[in-house]
Amino acid sequence: MSDKDKDVAALLDSSEPLVVIEAPAGCGKTYQGANYARRAALASSRGRTLILTHTHSACAQFAKETSAVSGKLEIKTIDSLAVQAATVYHKSLDLPPDPSSWARQQGNDGFKQLGTRVASLLEAKPMIAAALADRYPVIIADEHQDSHADQHGIVMALHRAGSRLRVFGDPMQAIYGRGKKAVATSREQWDALKSSGVSDVLKHPHRWRDGSPDLGDWILQARESLRSGGLIDLSGSLPSGLSVIVAENTAHSRTGYGLSRDHRRPVDSIVNSAQSILVLSSQNATVDALRAFWNRRLPIWEGHTREPLGKLATTLTQKAGEAPAVAGAAVAFIEEVCKGFSRSSHGDRFIQEIAEGCQKAVTGKPALIQELARYILAEPDHEGVAKCLKRLAELVENKTPGFKDVCIDRRNEFRDAIKLGDFATPEDGFGEINRRRSYARPMPPSKSITTIHKAKGLECDNALLIPCDKAHFPDTDAARCRLYVALSRARRSLTLVVSAASPSPLLKIGRF
Repeated sequence: MSDKDKDVAALLDSSEPLVVIEAPAGCGKTYQGANYARRAALASSRGRTLILTHTHSACAQFAKETSAVSGKLEIKTIDSLAVQAATVYHKSLDLPPDPSSWARQQGNDGFKQLGTRVASLLEAKPMIAAALADRYPVIIADEHQDSHADQHGIVMALHRAGSRLRVFGDPMQAIYGRGKKAVATSREQWDALKSSGVSDVLKHPHRWRDGSPDLGDWILQARESLRSGGLIDLSGSLPSGLSVIVAENTAHSRTGYGLSRDHRRPVDSIVNSAQSILVLSSQNATVDALRAFWNRRLPIWEGHTREPLGKLATTLTQKAGEAPAVAGAAVAFIEEVCKGFSRSSHGDRFIQEIAEGCQKAVTGKPALIQELARYILAEPDHEGVAKCLKRLAELVENKTPGFKDVCIDRRNEFRDAIKLGDFATPEDGFGEINRRRSYARPMPPSKSITTIHKAKGLECDNALLIPCDKAHFPDTDAARCRLYVALSRARRSLTLVVSAASPSPLLKIGRF
């Protein structure tokens, strides 16, 4: 442990009510946070130490590091804390007994709305905040730079009510807010937080100690360059563990990805030779394109959050019994998690069969689409959709004519949608599936493709970032943060696939 690490540990153990630690990726944030959590849990004579995170992968890492004192602490996402409070005080908040289900039904910002209500309740009712502070006398807030104003308000309300607060974060890893204003607001909130307590910075790149120390030093330098508005210089000598491949996307579509044979060869060599590798890209559409690029040999790591499944469960709850609406929701879900099943290829005919009651005598592909539609016509609810999806999986698996080109890219999400049929309601199923996934804390396969957002909180031995071009990494504050998060995932080797024809303005690539 370096002298700086010892200083940070001593500050965490101090009697200071609020300590803020700025923690660049790989510099021992989880180690310091978990060690402090163990010490605080063992020293506390009341309540439980609470670790709050923003990602389930971070929950998994903290759970692994603190298993010896698991009975004396709790680990959850900050949204889960809001749901916990809202469940207990749902009448005061004018919410149903299941606030989580209510939040999902509100759309994309449902949990933000829930957080707003809980933050307002804690502000208006100090006794409720005091009760929670008594339950959680010590709170460790992880990745706090990703907290929106109401999440920050919830944590600070418990701190004002008596909880000792230890905050870890890094403004250069704030990748969830969108737009210049969101990034600026996040940094202002972080600076104000540091000013209200005592603070320090972690500086030693521990993640790379047993892998590529030179790479770790370079990544910290890259962080400072990005933070100060500068460029990452790839034009000179590169550290051990870092490689750069120049390759130009030849796809004609905006969301496609393809390379010439010569440009593809070194990229394939990196992926094929690695025992494990995480392929990272900036956009969902590019991840889908890369899945096809490698002929679907590499699975997509879907992370914990299942956005299409959540939308499906919500619609099936709201439209149960309405066959056309249920069919539309099923088609929308299939389009999001599969390739080769579109409105024009299958979906329009599927919906037409529902509208016409599956009455026409047909053969071939139309007959199979009609067969799928009958499940929903017979049971226009989550059970009918589950049976429809199960039969669709069989058609895809057997490469049945008419379905040979359909590929299930997000297999876990597809399987979870089938599981909804095992529950009394789709909301019951979605909630239980989320609970099981949270408890299991799944991690990516040894070789997989994912977005930078889904990789937040993960680390791996080897990473490939593709493509590093202007479209994926423009000169914006948000892109600078996103690029830094991507660069800092790999412990041993990092490969950047850059474009000379359309270079990212964040990179100085020189001549390769």
